[in-house]
Amino acid sequence: MSLTEILGLNAQGHHFSFEVLPPLKGNGTDSLFRTIEILRELDPLYINITTHHSEFVYKELESGLLERRRVRRRPGTIAIAAAIQNKFDIPVIPHIICSGTTIENTEYELLDLQFLGITNLLLLRGDKAKDDKTFTPTPGGHTHTTDLIRQVNRFNEGFFADGTAIKHPGDRFHYGVACYPEKHEEAPNMEQDMMHLKEKQDLGAEYAVTQLFYDNQKYFDFVDKARRMGITIPIIPGIKPFAKLSQLTMVPKTFHCDIPEALASEVLKCKTDEDARQLGIEWSTAQCRELYAHGVNNIHFYTVSAVESVKEVANRLMRG
Repeated sequence: MSLTEILGLNAQGHHFSFEVLPPLKGNGTDSLFRTIEILRELDPLYINITTHHSEFVYKELESGLLERRRVRRRPGTIAIAAAIQNKFDIPVIPHIICSGTTIENTEYELLDLQFLGITNLLLLRGDKAKDDKTFTPTPGGHTHTTDLIRQVNRFNEGFFADGTAIKHPGDRFHYGVACYPEKHEEAPNMEQDMMHLKEKQDLGAEYAVTQLFYDNQKYFDFVDKARRMGITIPIIPGIKPFAKLSQLTMVPKTFHCDIPEALASEVLKCKTDEDARQLGIEWSTAQCRELYAHGVNNIHFYTVSAVESVKEVANRLMRG
């Protein structure tokens, strides 16, 4: 069942979905599964699993020089997705990204997912390397999400990337994409950014999930503008409760979103991280209630370092 079908069947009432990270290499699944146990009590419609392909790190050599190497710190997205679906019977949507991988490896991922019966995807370009000024694709990899979309479309049509026909095509993939109420950091302006979203929709994207935001008006304005441009797919708001004092400066830098003045002023009054966490719960709860009042019925939570806060927000919303 596609995500749009899941959303359609749950058009009444208020619902949640969540994003989780695969465990660090060698850490096992215990901590992740404890997180899922907490989240499953909230009856999520689905769970996103992020993908982290190889990234650059610097290793000091005996000579004292630094060597730039690629390492993969969080492997196992596909296996984790299958484990969550099998263990908890919750629909899963793994991320498929361009960053750090090749077209050939993406094809193998699609084959593995088909074998596992996982056919809902979130297609993303992925982050650029920390030290790169602009995104640099892996040799033999994709540069843009639209390139990745075209590969999945060809796969759905029954062809491998090299044009070879697939003898026994499996179930078709359904996919969504990301969007940015405050503009992608590399887009020259909001209009160009939204034109790219429109292109992704026209290529086959069935929904979009927003980057996190703390100002609902930015989301409302974004959706209004999207509708005027002919973007008709569901635009699911992404929320992450503010959790630490350090996030006042870290969040805008990392996620390229503004902290509203009203929230920033309250954060400055906090004495401890626990004060900030409680403030974040209050703010996110108010955000979600306002989104519900404007007709939103599914909210997507980013849970990294915020599982307990997300649980408290969701519980407050469920209590009314």
